[in-house]
Amino acid sequence: MILIDHLTKKFGHDSCPAIDGISACMLPGRITGIVGPDGAGKTTLVRLIAGLLEPNEGQIKVFGLDSVKDTATIREMLGYMPQRFGLYEDLTVFENLELYAEMRGLEKSQQQERFTELLRFTGLEQFTKRLSGHLSGGMKQKLGLACSLIKMPKLLLLDEPGVGVDPISRRELWRMVRELVARDVVVVWNTAYLDEAESCDDVLLLNEGKQLFHGSPLELTGKMSGRVVQVRGVAENKRRKFLAGLLQKPETLDGTIQGSALRIVLNLHTTPQHFNTAILSGHSNNIEVDSPKIEIVPVTSRFEDGFIDILGGAVKRESAFARRNPKPIEDGNPVVVAHGLTKRFGSFVAVRDNNFEIKRGEIFGLLGPNGAGKSTTFKMLCGLLRPTEGESFIAGYNLGKSPSRARSRLGYMAQKFSMYGDLTVKQNLNFFAGTYGLWGLAKRKAVKEMMNMFDLDRYSSANASALPLGFKQRLSLAAALVHEPDVLFLDEPTSGVDPLTRREFWTHINALVEGGVTVLVTTHFMDEAEYCDRIALIYRGETIATGTPDDLKQLVRTPTQKDPTLEDAFIALIERSEQPKP
Repeated sequence: MILIDHLTKKFGHDSCPAIDGISACMLPGRITGIVGPDGAGKTTLVRLIAGLLEPNEGQIKVFGLDSVKDTATIREMLGYMPQRFGLYEDLTVFENLELYAEMRGLEKSQQQERFTELLRFTGLEQFTKRLSGHLSGGMKQKLGLACSLIKMPKLLLLDEPGVGVDPISRRELWRMVRELVARDVVVVWNTAYLDEAESCDDVLLLNEGKQLFHGSPLELTGKMSGRVVQVRGVAENKRRKFLAGLLQKPETLDGTIQGSALRIVLNLHTTPQHFNTAILSGHSNNIEVDSPKIEIVPVTSRFEDGFIDILGGAVKRESAFARRNPKPIEDGNPVVVAHGLTKRFGSFVAVRDNNFEIKRGEIFGLLGPNGAGKSTTFKMLCGLLRPTEGESFIAGYNLGKSPSRARSRLGYMAQKFSMYGDLTVKQNLNFFAGTYGLWGLAKRKAVKEMMNMFDLDRYSSANASALPLGFKQRLSLAAALVHEPDVLFLDEPTSGVDPLTRREFWTHINALVEGGVTVLVTTHFMDEAEYCDRIALIYRGETIATGTPDDLKQLVRTPTQKDPTLEDAFIALIERSEQPKP
């Protein structure tokens, strides 16, 4: 058992607490999720439990031992898997296991038997000679887990093991950890994925260092029962505008696109019947209602709904991009074209003969497991990699023959924060505007507009590295949009941010798409993939399925699985593609 009593941790005398008066307990044979966005204090709390940091106030007891006074004894009992891949990438899988065995003092006579058991447990038997730096994201996480289990721990600390990992690898990690829980290991699982929180036995929900909830995830989810509905029957070309209107209504706490439907969380004391009446009562808030087709259907609540309720609901503010004049559709030709895209690295084929077209004002998702070829395809379409075969076009320009013109029509937002940390917000925007070819009055006007649209004026003179996480994301998106591109490339754009910041982000994206901007996105959030108009599922370098989110779900619907999720479809289609063809 772990007991946390009024724990506080500050980094600097005048700084805000990273951990602010937290009290909780964690039990054997259970998975306790420490849940919250980046910057919530999750990693700090895990390091305090492991004795890597000392608290300013309060204390932690680990199996009755004090985390400060008995650190050495506690460390003998725990396994710790850090957030970033902490192994040696220039060593093989087997060499990493050997190194950790030496560091943990595992007897030579016991090593081979333990290695065999761990390799079988993680499914890495065939990869013992592969350099760990050449493993996929999911395989790296499995190796990290194996190294943390060199000596069977009483306490296992996992710091965001699912981050950047595809749904199949995440499901495998959960299977392995559940096996450990059956042996009465105490498991602490840090995560920013709110769907993972629902799989935990207990949850400690943090935000900005403060404890918002501690208990069973079912307890928080149950509080939202009867407050979640789907709005079905909205015309495909009106869904985004319809959602924007619903979010302005006082009855609405939160809303997202979910395939062909809208998923709406209702405010407290608003019933589905009351909401139905409010929707059909008129054309307020720019909602055009075709009442015979609209259907309001109650659906099951989720952990994320409870989190958003605690935070006070989504921001009810229209995106400034909604007021822009839409980009004209000149000839109806696709804005992004991939024709026979193939990329080889020596004898290895990373992408094989990928073909798709994306029209103006469409969100197109690239999904697939780690190592499937998504990033390689993405980089070829951005002009960051030259294809071995095939060609691609951006806004009519051939990336191979006119790379500068093609790149000038696209904006790119990287997964990791890629602004210059030692430059101010305004200096970063000026720099990126210049790289996209804006100069003089046009550049000054564009930078000023982005500062206003994303409410960045208050941080104009602040260094980018010092921004709060939500404003870092705003700055990244502003830099990608400063030149008004035809195409926006988003590489896992909301990884680690809180749900309200994600909602704000997609409010902007939906408004941009309504204005004629084309969006290409990669993501491991399956609920985020629901925003896509179409999806290409890539596996082993090839596109194995293309269609709307609902199309992909329909492909795997069976009598026993009548209402599959997009994650269910993702996994089932990957597994189906591995079956031998007749």
